[in-house]
Amino acid sequence: MLDTTLKEQLKGIFAPLSGNYTFDISVAPEHPHRAELLNLLTDVADCSPHLSLQETAGETLRFTILKEGQPTGITFRGIPNGHEFSSLLLAILNLDGQGKNFPDEAVARRAASLRGPIHLTTYVSLTCTNCPDVVQAFNLLTILNPSVTHEMVDGALFQEEIDTLHIQGVPSVYADGQLLHVGRGELGELFAKLEERYGMEPQVVSDEVKEYDVIVAGGGPTGAAAAIYSARKGLRVAVVAERIGGQVKETVGIENLISVPETTGTALADNLKAHLSRYPIQLLEQRRIEQVTVAGKEKFLTTSVGERLSTPALIIATGASWRKLGVPGETEYIGRGVAFCPHCDGPFYQGKHVAVVGGGNSGVEAAIDLAGICSRVTLFEFSEKLKADRVLQEKLASLPNVEVIASSQTTEVIGDGTKLTALRIKDRNSGAERLVSLDGVFVQIGLTANSQPFKELVETNRMGEIVTDTHCRTSVPGIYAAGDVSTVPYKQIIIAMGEGAKAALSAFDDRIRGTVA
Repeated sequence: MLDTTLKEQLKGIFAPLSGNYTFDISVAPEHPHRAELLNLLTDVADCSPHLSLQETAGETLRFTILKEGQPTGITFRGIPNGHEFSSLLLAILNLDGQGKNFPDEAVARRAASLRGPIHLTTYVSLTCTNCPDVVQAFNLLTILNPSVTHEMVDGALFQEEIDTLHIQGVPSVYADGQLLHVGRGELGELFAKLEERYGMEPQVVSDEVKEYDVIVAGGGPTGAAAAIYSARKGLRVAVVAERIGGQVKETVGIENLISVPETTGTALADNLKAHLSRYPIQLLEQRRIEQVTVAGKEKFLTTSVGERLSTPALIIATGASWRKLGVPGETEYIGRGVAFCPHCDGPFYQGKHVAVVGGGNSGVEAAIDLAGICSRVTLFEFSEKLKADRVLQEKLASLPNVEVIASSQTTEVIGDGTKLTALRIKDRNSGAERLVSLDGVFVQIGLTANSQPFKELVETNRMGEIVTDTHCRTSVPGIYAAGDVSTVPYKQIIIAMGEGAKAALSAFDDRIRGTVA
């Protein structure tokens, strides 16, 4: 199943293993995918003397990973091919104490304090680019906290469960049988949801305050540029972020980053992290800033893992997130008809009628993608005409199963208690409302600034963007904002990078002039 080149790569990856790991397989002898699973795991096990497999007859198809013959709490129900192959490899490395995704001590300590027992089940699609992040985060959690177990389930092989649970979006995470999370998620965000549901054991909180010359909030293109430019000035720099790469990781293809004809969001995020690692920048990942106070020229920050940080110069580069409709029924049916990622969730709607809300580039691109697998796509645009680039509009117009309805306002998501069944649409010209029967809706209405922790401190506009001058300075001396979280026009990667660099240079200039430190 694995080609020779990949096997040689795996031998190198597994060379440092010190523990012994067994794929404990339980599969029905007549299962149609039994041979495929055995071939894959046999090929992987052949790449290291520290890996082996054993098989027992079962009623379905699953395998767990044992370490030195003992259960680890990590189970796969499915064949981890596609994007989930990396989840299998990382599970082995993480169990051995390796892997670049291993969190720092503060995050690990907080994960270990979760109250258990907790059994997590994540339903995935092997074509989903967001699913591996969630699977890998929860596999890691089982290692950090022995009271947690995690099971990955390939929805395509367990369709009855998908239908019973009315799952229409991946990844869908269940905690002890109750829905916990749907869609993209990072370790810090997922921990927070578990903390809220299960609680934490008491922790000893340190009074230590870590001091830096510059703290950058956010790890996307803006934050990376700001941190690198600051570090090149010889300053002590920390980046506080849920993940390096930010929203870029959700972008499948990037073709407008000048001098890079074509790349992917994942590749760009990896390159950002590699570039950051060339400098003495402290990366405080898997956490977010929860509170900021100002005392004189110092800014004091508290993170979601309980750390206390201080700096005279804070650069806010937290970016933006996909906006929601904000109408009745939307929250209740997320993952059950309401979706945001056509690449991940589109396959659930094959041969069905779906809607796209939003006529900008992202909305039209989503409609074009969905038209290839859905029987019918209806695009609702709030304005009188589409705002997407002309080339995208021309492509959309050429598709026979796409309908565009402009001047339309979505006022309600309607369902039957288990899944979405219709949208209530208002004609903005006549005011008339009607119900449009649908199997699903993909929301593509732009972005909202991630400025929540800072809104009480700096000036923001009605859209929540942080107001800045031409040098990225905010209303508070020593606090800067750049990229999508700010009022800078045109939310583009290349602009975000430039604004991050500008914010860093402004902070350094203020430092020299004595207005910051």
